[in-house]
Amino acid sequence: MRYIIYGAGGIGGGIGALLQLAGCDVVLIARGAHLDAMQQDGLLVRRPSGEQRVAVTAVGHPSELTFGDEDVVILTMKGQDTAGALDDLERCAGPELPIVCGQNGVGNERSVARRFLNAYGMLVVMPATFLVAGEIALFGEPRAGLLDSGRFPRGVDETVTQLCADLSRAGFNAQADADVMRLKHGKLLDNLGNAVGALCGETALRSAGDEVRAFMRRMCEEAIACYSAAQIDYAPRAEVGERRAATFSSGEIPGVERGGSSTWQSFRRGVPAIETDWLNGEIVLLGLEHDVPTPANRALQLMAKRALSSGLSVGSVPIGDIVALEEQLAAG
Repeated sequence: MRYIIYGAGGIGGGIGALLQLAGCDVVLIARGAHLDAMQQDGLLVRRPSGEQRVAVTAVGHPSELTFGDEDVVILTMKGQDTAGALDDLERCAGPELPIVCGQNGVGNERSVARRFLNAYGMLVVMPATFLVAGEIALFGEPRAGLLDSGRFPRGVDETVTQLCADLSRAGFNAQADADVMRLKHGKLLDNLGNAVGALCGETALRSAGDEVRAFMRRMCEEAIACYSAAQIDYAPRAEVGERRAATFSSGEIPGVERGGSSTWQSFRRGVPAIETDWLNGEIVLLGLEHDVPTPANRALQLMAKRALSSGLSVGSVPIGDIVALEEQLAAG
């Protein structure tokens, strides 16, 4: 198979580079200065064990490729960019193209399945940072990340089996899972706090003061109540945590900032949109559909939008401001 990685930042670049080093046929789709740097000098992959410059094939748009029956696309862009990517892929390759959602949240798979014949989900637990054009940092050792995959909404087929075999050979922990969305709903619980690190700063998140801990707990409780009301099965956070612990620990890379979540990295790079609508917004939507109050998730979603539109920097919003908005929303 040829793997086309659409959105070659920290996650996509890391998956693509390690697949290529394992002997797979890989193409990266990227944009801007990152694309220019990869086309000129390759992709610099930094890891705790050392660094390596990988000569990659990188293009700026699917129209630059000739698609064939052996192609599999792995989406690794943020959720807000999925719709545009699917428009491009359908125009260039048609609706039978297999598409794997290696993205946070649980809404991208539905978008793919609505338009394409073969939709797949991929659990992504992978400590990666992308802050500099042409460079990524992969902190996980001994394996770079956890990438269990399966068909959407459920099932395993030959594509999944081959994908997981290739990912395992490339240095990932990747198992075929017939109920991968159960894992992704469990992972979503951990991603609900992504914007807290971006707004309040990773120091506040890591020190986890009482107010931060209580707010994070309320967001998680809202999500679990929504899952229960919607009869959605999910992997407990401890289960995902055990799989992560069996896969890697996060090492140090000299001269490389560890950074924070994907949302933190988006704020840090000054991108014009973030993925909060596909994380906290997913819980808000479930709450509306099933009459479950979600003021904590809505407050973080709204505050992230306000911060982005105001051009605020990382760590510029006190947790107290988010809690005050939560209380206002809860009071109606």
